[in-house]
Amino acid sequence: MNKQRAKRIYITDLLEKSGSEVEIFGWVNSRRDHGKIIFFDLRDSTGLLQTVITPKQEKAYKIAEGLTSEDCIKIKGELKNRPEGNINPDLATGKLELTATEIEIIGKAKELPLPIDTDGLEIDETVRLKYRYIDLRRERLQKNLKVRHEVVTHIRNFLNQEKFIEIETPYMSKTTPEGARDFLVPSRLQKGEFYALTQSPQQYKQLLMLTGIDRYYQFPRAFRDEDLRADRQFEHTQLDLEMAFVDREDILGLIEELMISLAEKLGKKITTKPFPRYTFAEALKKFGADKFDNRKNKDDKNELAFAFVIDFPLFEYNEEEKRWTFSHNPFTAPDPDDIENLKVEKDIGKIGSLQYDLVCNGFELASGSIRIHEPEIQKQVFKIMGYSQKQIEDDFGHILEAYSYGAPVHGGIAVGLDRLVAVIQGEKSIREVIAFPIASSGQIAVMDAPSEVSEKTLKELGIKLNKEKE
Repeated sequence: MNKQRAKRIYITDLLEKSGSEVEIFGWVNSRRDHGKIIFFDLRDSTGLLQTVITPKQEKAYKIAEGLTSEDCIKIKGELKNRPEGNINPDLATGKLELTATEIEIIGKAKELPLPIDTDGLEIDETVRLKYRYIDLRRERLQKNLKVRHEVVTHIRNFLNQEKFIEIETPYMSKTTPEGARDFLVPSRLQKGEFYALTQSPQQYKQLLMLTGIDRYYQFPRAFRDEDLRADRQFEHTQLDLEMAFVDREDILGLIEELMISLAEKLGKKITTKPFPRYTFAEALKKFGADKFDNRKNKDDKNELAFAFVIDFPLFEYNEEEKRWTFSHNPFTAPDPDDIENLKVEKDIGKIGSLQYDLVCNGFELASGSIRIHEPEIQKQVFKIMGYSQKQIEDDFGHILEAYSYGAPVHGGIAVGLDRLVAVIQGEKSIREVIAFPIASSGQIAVMDAPSEVSEKTLKELGIKLNKEKE
């Protein structure tokens, strides 16, 4: 006969179980001795529970005498109501206490290398990230990760109701000459050739729109070798979605509805509904930037001031390279009113685009556009940016050919999940809402990466290092 699966009991499951014998797991949060009676708070992922051990339980009492903070234990006992005068109104379990009958130490803890009873922001980042598995025990970070889970779950449920399909696209792809620097992955089978980790699923999601699946989403990782800052990592997670047979208003309306429902779910208040809109030129004139903070009370972490920025230029001039490049991405559709100027390359800097951004509380949360779906227009965009015909065919021939097989009008948007959660939680850095972030130095401290690899591995990949003499 198969053994029946035992259901794990969490601390918050105990609220209606007074008078029951229970078995729970967790960490010793704090300990205090009152005469011969030992008290400690047991902590699990759901909360705290006061535990009492008396000398009557000799074996358990002896173990309890040696308990220290952060010992990982299993405990059995009787759940009782606290005496009236000992109720703690600040705890969900403040009316209860567990009288221990058995204690088992699962993992003994030595002295922690950092405290976890503060918000942790006063501690050096290197130390926090080296011991991230301990850092994450603090209440603030536990809450951040739980809210992140709630955000993802809500978004999934919302988009599923809107007939979107979640589809995974590859992380390894082809390097392209535009955008941020790529992270390259050497090929073992094709020596001397490289994959690039995707900076976004941009081309894959556009290709999906040609398949007949006209509503796609996923939560991909995006990899960009950029300088690090509070709102930027080498790798980040985004909500990525694409829709066919839509215009700009369809996408902005969907995102507005999603963000309002999410804010309501999390008990946040929105400054202005519907979300205000500013053209790119208006935003620069009014705020001096295309991302801004419109909150009525900038000290209120529960206030979310969403706004859309629209009507970006399609091109911007690169003074260093003396050429035109794209403002958003090279697949953004031009304003229909400017198509003729695009074709004859007139007033290039004034050609508008169907790009749009979502900003909130001073951060750019999302960016997207209606895409080009006509091969000749796409070729003309690349031509204005200085691409040769050979470059166009080599780098983008696959998507240009795809456009020729009946491409629908389509568009989408990518929402930075890390930034979104950080704004919701009132955090100044996205590192505070990522389980294992990269430090500002570029190191993954908990794993001591990046690191050297063996000569054997390099040889298999056909790589020879050129180590400069110091």
